[in-house]
Amino acid sequence: MAPMQKQHKFSLWYVLLGIWVVVLAQNFISSMYAAQVIPYSQFLNLLKAGKVTEIAITANQIQGKMKVDGTPSDYKLFKTVRVDPDLSKMLEQYPVTFKGEIESTFLRDLFSWIFPLLLFFGVWYFLMKRMGGQQAGFMTLGKNKAKIYMENELNVTFADVAGVDEAKQELVEVIEFLKTPGKFAEIGGRIPRGILLVGPPGSGKTLLAKAVAGESGVPFFSLSGSEFVEMFVGLGAARVRDLFVQAKEKAPCIIFIDELDALGKARGFGAMGGHDEREQTLNQLLVEMDGFDPKVGVILMAATNRPEILDPALLRPGRFDRHVLVDRPDKQGREQILRVHMKKIKTVPDLDVERLANMTPGMVGADLANLVNEAALLAVRRDKVEVGMAEFEEAVERIVAGLEKKNRLINRNERETVAYHEMGHALVALSLPGTDPVQKISIIPRGIAALGYTMQVPTEDRFLMRKTELENKIASLLGGRAAEEIVFGDISTGAHNDLARATDIARSMIREYGMSEKLGQVYLAGEKKPLFLGVPPQEAGNYSEATAEIIDGEIRETIRREYERALMILREKREILSRGARLLLEREKIDGEEIRALMESPAASPATAATG
Repeated sequence: MAPMQKQHKFSLWYVLLGIWVVVLAQNFISSMYAAQVIPYSQFLNLLKAGKVTEIAITANQIQGKMKVDGTPSDYKLFKTVRVDPDLSKMLEQYPVTFKGEIESTFLRDLFSWIFPLLLFFGVWYFLMKRMGGQQAGFMTLGKNKAKIYMENELNVTFADVAGVDEAKQELVEVIEFLKTPGKFAEIGGRIPRGILLVGPPGSGKTLLAKAVAGESGVPFFSLSGSEFVEMFVGLGAARVRDLFVQAKEKAPCIIFIDELDALGKARGFGAMGGHDEREQTLNQLLVEMDGFDPKVGVILMAATNRPEILDPALLRPGRFDRHVLVDRPDKQGREQILRVHMKKIKTVPDLDVERLANMTPGMVGADLANLVNEAALLAVRRDKVEVGMAEFEEAVERIVAGLEKKNRLINRNERETVAYHEMGHALVALSLPGTDPVQKISIIPRGIAALGYTMQVPTEDRFLMRKTELENKIASLLGGRAAEEIVFGDISTGAHNDLARATDIARSMIREYGMSEKLGQVYLAGEKKPLFLGVPPQEAGNYSEATAEIIDGEIRETIRREYERALMILREKREILSRGARLLLEREKIDGEEIRALMESPAASPATAATG
């Protein structure tokens, strides 16, 4: 491999070194051409002694050359103040060449003054040019900071985007308009001026926008919404104007604004300077979108994961009038995305990509890219030349449950409690219909606080859940706490996450889904949750205190009923619970096939059951 070339960076020390060299050169030159100042009386003595060879006279000064003792060929410069007004008559008596002008000092002045000035000007110009390239300088504050990708610089096409087929179909006609705008002009139709890509973080909105530009073969302006708003008032609006002017010069082209919510948040909240500047920038963007001719061929695309906070003026027809949802991929989409990312790594020939897509519900494109990379790193760590299914399964566990912490010391009693707890989850889940199949149980600590986990993988994507399925899910979550009570007659703090998830499901059943007989088919939740941002703080619903008491009672009753059901299931399978926990303590990990084989095996002898 060729050696890496060292990159030299500009440093202030170079400037200081240059100044030091100039000062030394100036002192050296000055010492060479410097004339010795002597009194007029000494000049007369030198003149009488025949040591003055030539002089130049002005009205006030005498400058000349005098011989140095011992070196006839050498001379030394001198100068003195003229005293005698009738000096010419005296000089005629001696062999001295004299003239009535001072010798030119152009060369000395050049090296002592002009050269340093030129050097300092060069350093200043270099620094200003460097600042202009990095920080845009003071004179370019109003210029936009968009990264411009020309048509020959974009190598992203629709082949690089997978799992969002519906979104790609919505954008096909945008590509047709950019390629053949005359077809739309003949029929009188116009393309939407603005296209808003909406979806959760990491779903591929930016990649999709680049693919549209790559397929169209037009320039691509890419910038973030936060790059418009600065500390100085008016800069954001100036940058918006400059962006559209530059885009019209390169039309047809695409302008892509990422994180539009940083710029397009609804106006009217707060009166601070920063808010005023942001609102001015937003107003300028609205004006520019109204002002440019759609036939010019400038398409404005933007992406956000918070569409609910955008200003309504941005979303009206004539501005961002087409909204394209880039949602989380389904099972087929995840499989396509995994195949795209797997082209970059070496995998075993018989890799089951469909099974891997089943193990990753809810993951977006960024998560799947990270999954493939984690699997490749694990394969390198294990000295393998190809990535196999074992590495992918381990990568899924790392992402879902966290990193394994085998060095965390847990005493024997706690390990036993964790083993029974996880087996309780698995047995209840396997005993109830409609629950996700159990794939693996582990009592190896993972992440920050997880001492063990039970991994359940759905067989297909689900969009609707029945009431019985939700109740079975609550019972499965409470199975760990129920196992602790049956085996030890006591409960631990290990079920805090299970209780939180079970309570959330029960609360949603009562308040949102109308699954309570006492309350009926009534929606009692507060405001709708923002899209794509997870679960926000619960909002108070519009109901009375009496209704709130009924809701609390129904939630407690649902949790109590499902906990009793989990206790009943585990009491019936007490012997299987003990055998499974002993196997888990011995091996630390059990896969789903072994658990199902354990449940289908013949009942143990009474002696074995008593020992358990």
